[in-house]
Amino acid sequence: MAPRTRRALLSATVFLGTCAIAGSFISQRVAAQSASDENTLRDSLHNFTDVYSIVEQNYAEKLTGDKPDKAIYDGAIPAMLHTLDPHSNFYDPKAFAQMREDQHGKYYGVGMSIQPQPDKNGATKIVVLAPFEGTPSFKAGLRPGDVILSIDGKTTLGMDSAAVASLLKGPRNTHVQVTISREGTDKPMVFDLVRDEIPRYSVDLAFMVKPGIGYMHVTQFMETTSREVGDALDKFQKTAPLQGLVLDLRANPGGLLNEAVNMSDKFLQRGQIVVSQKGRAFPDQVYRASRGEQGPKYPIVVLVNRNTASAAEIVSGALQDHDRALIVGETTFGKGLVQTVFQITDDTGLALTTYHYYTPSGRLIQRNYDHVSLYDYYFVRDNKTAPADAKNREVKLTDNGRTVYGGGGITPDEKIDNPVATNFQNSLLQHYAFFNFAKHYLATRSITEDFTVDDAVLQQFKDFLKSSNIDYTDKEIAPVKDWLTSSIKAEIFTTQFGQLEGLKVRAMWDPQITKAMTFMPEALALEQMVKPGTSVKTTVAQR
Repeated sequence: MAPRTRRALLSATVFLGTCAIAGSFISQRVAAQSASDENTLRDSLHNFTDVYSIVEQNYAEKLTGDKPDKAIYDGAIPAMLHTLDPHSNFYDPKAFAQMREDQHGKYYGVGMSIQPQPDKNGATKIVVLAPFEGTPSFKAGLRPGDVILSIDGKTTLGMDSAAVASLLKGPRNTHVQVTISREGTDKPMVFDLVRDEIPRYSVDLAFMVKPGIGYMHVTQFMETTSREVGDALDKFQKTAPLQGLVLDLRANPGGLLNEAVNMSDKFLQRGQIVVSQKGRAFPDQVYRASRGEQGPKYPIVVLVNRNTASAAEIVSGALQDHDRALIVGETTFGKGLVQTVFQITDDTGLALTTYHYYTPSGRLIQRNYDHVSLYDYYFVRDNKTAPADAKNREVKLTDNGRTVYGGGGITPDEKIDNPVATNFQNSLLQHYAFFNFAKHYLATRSITEDFTVDDAVLQQFKDFLKSSNIDYTDKEIAPVKDWLTSSIKAEIFTTQFGQLEGLKVRAMWDPQITKAMTFMPEALALEQMVKPGTSVKTTVAQR
């Protein structure tokens, strides 16, 4: 059998298997489908194979290379699933491997983030954004701004960042030779790196943002999240008794539900509901705090935005409904659907929505997606996808009787707007101005931890903008000078001291974090409203 034919048959088999799971696998766990339903499904699958056969035999161009796979993986299966809901999804081999890696929180490689950037001639170069602390790249001395020229003698010219990342990854304790160019050096530099286990941290930043006030940023929910959160809380308490915590869940897309439950467990009372889920094919489930908060309590402010979703909304909703934390920021994304991953073949999988989840007060926070395009659902927030009028949303009560809303994400208790960037700010970011200035500035000097961006450094930055043909006026700089100086310092600290120190600089400046801390008294008052022995709500809203 020809390779193309085998590949086409495999693609079709995967499609049929996906259809079978989406159409009948779950149903069979509840009750047998009627003969009519089975005949309809069989006819539909037969129609698909007929259409695929006609396309393969008669299309104007021969279906060679990866076109058969794309017709299935990028066309038929996603189109089918997206008629159900926006979150059911199919993972082709590449995406399935990445999903598994994201869930495990580790991989084997050299430990650096990379990004394609245009060079002066318009060609694409692969640039090191930052080596991760403690990894082979960091220990060997790679720096942000290094341009990767070749890997094991294979040029990176014409490669995208995914292809380069694939070459850098490999079995533990194997060698990989990386050749780079660096500003300030005349000749390429060669690094012989030994691949190792590279952790992907869920808590990428946790430090005392001011005396007594801890700050923690959780990027996503994977297998290590609750342990990382617990470790950060223990570290805070060893430094000094916590008087307050800012929990930053901005842009957290979610992840593993059980990790959201385990994280919530660290802040709630034992026995309190964290989340409930209801579906058609599986028994309803109620998840509760199994251990409950240990040690002294402290006020919590949770910072969210429009891209806080899924598991991050479970944590936010649980802490809000039990009056354990004050939620501040923007209304969250509004994803109240739970996906179960079914493995189709050895390297493909189907993430199928199997449950709706409800917060402890009974809120389904899923946004409306009927008659809404995928683009509008993910990128456009209007009255069709996120009702602004409270009368159009379900109303529930927290443990202490505060009004909360469902049907359109988690509404914050206190609103903090996201600063709107100016055209000048966007231009600097698009040109990688801070990143490129940092490598240029440190090419001939080093700094100490007491470094500040004074007028002399700012003037050098302006001169760098002119030499890079990035237009600006002093009138554009004046309103955003604080942002400008903090961005310069953050990139220079990242290059000189590592990514963690750069993140700290950004957090110390961040106006939303600063504003969130001002609500600590309100969070304390909220916490003091909860009386010992408060009854735990167990009612879950019916669909």
